[in-house]
Amino acid sequence: MKRLDSIPTNKIERVSKLVSTGVKIGGNYLKYYGQKMVNPELTKDALHENNATDIYDGLKELKGSALKVAQMLSMEKNLLPQSYVDKFSLSQFSVPPLSAPLVMKTFKKYFGVEPHVLFDEFSADSINAASIGQVHKAKKGGKDLAVKIQYPGVRDSIGTDIALVKPIALRMFNLKGTSDEYFQEVEDKLMEETDYTLELKQSEAIRIDCAKLENIRFPKYYPELSCEKIITMDWMQGLHLSEWCKQQHTQEERNKVGQALYDFYMYQIHGLHKFHADPHPGNFLVDDEANLIAIDFGCMKELPQDFYTPYFELIQPETLDNDTLFIEKLVTLQVLKPDDKPEEFVYFKELFHELLNVFVEPYRHKHFDFSQETFNNAIAGLSERFANDKNIRKMNTNRGSKHFIYVNRTFFGLFSLLYDIRAEIDIYSFERYLK
Repeated sequence: MKRLDSIPTNKIERVSKLVSTGVKIGGNYLKYYGQKMVNPELTKDALHENNATDIYDGLKELKGSALKVAQMLSMEKNLLPQSYVDKFSLSQFSVPPLSAPLVMKTFKKYFGVEPHVLFDEFSADSINAASIGQVHKAKKGGKDLAVKIQYPGVRDSIGTDIALVKPIALRMFNLKGTSDEYFQEVEDKLMEETDYTLELKQSEAIRIDCAKLENIRFPKYYPELSCEKIITMDWMQGLHLSEWCKQQHTQEERNKVGQALYDFYMYQIHGLHKFHADPHPGNFLVDDEANLIAIDFGCMKELPQDFYTPYFELIQPETLDNDTLFIEKLVTLQVLKPDDKPEEFVYFKELFHELLNVFVEPYRHKHFDFSQETFNNAIAGLSERFANDKNIRKMNTNRGSKHFIYVNRTFFGLFSLLYDIRAEIDIYSFERYLK
């Protein structure tokens, strides 16, 4: 695999890379329509494959928040053609790594010495490389360690990437008024993900706070071998969750992994009011005994009480069945606004009612099978409808508290993972950990 000696960080370099990618995509379309004239039966499969490859190839060299977008889109199985999902899924743990000289340079900058001085053994070749950093294997004092190194310049490029994306998003989603708070929420979270000192603190807190949970493991972290751009932790042996899901497993094993994942999230949300807000398979491993391993806590979301209470009251089945109460909660959460036109009020009330009725379906049952196609298809149907609904683009879709962004992303990401695991879940078993 190609190794990178540098990453574009300034606006001109990053815009140039995106423009060159756009030129390639334009060429793909010209080629497709030329072939279509000769063969009217030609499908868009090859076009999607070529576009997905060119987009991913451009983003993987930019890394940082640009590649993070691909990572998030890889979870949107219902919105994108499969070729995009397959290609973008590589961003979770398989992208071009930094070259060995750049790794050595990073260590010397922050520790004053090269890694072989700090560790008994250090592999110059990375084991995994993702959007913000890459992981190397090391040894010290007989312990196998994972050393995560942040890509140089990633933090500096976040503001540039947000500035590039913002005008496009404003037009696509017709965002108005106070939409700045949404972009600031995303930018703040991306900035936090590049603060490895903060991640180290968050990781140790989760390891301690969630020690009571069954069938889930966490690495130990080593502050003396970590800094703002490098984190050292225990090496955890296991398969990435996406790889594990593709293998043959008993239903008991699938339920064990799925229940551990579900309880982990529910305990964080309802017990800690702060949770891991990046639920993609690259952040989880599964060991030989079907224990889940959580390995990355760069993206954490705290839930203020004035959002937590009305949000979880809103998604109760009894609230959905009470029109007056439902409207009251939507107003509290800024989904419905005092200056809404009558048609906007009715439209968004019905839209959210339909969405939430699908969303809360698991909570209407004591046990729920997340592998059932009816539930997955219902979510897929909503995603497709929202993507193609022309009415949404005509109205001010600047809706809801900024906290919706990562809460909703987490729930839909969790449901997607549970579908991939094919797990049958005891919905309320997590409550025993709250006592």
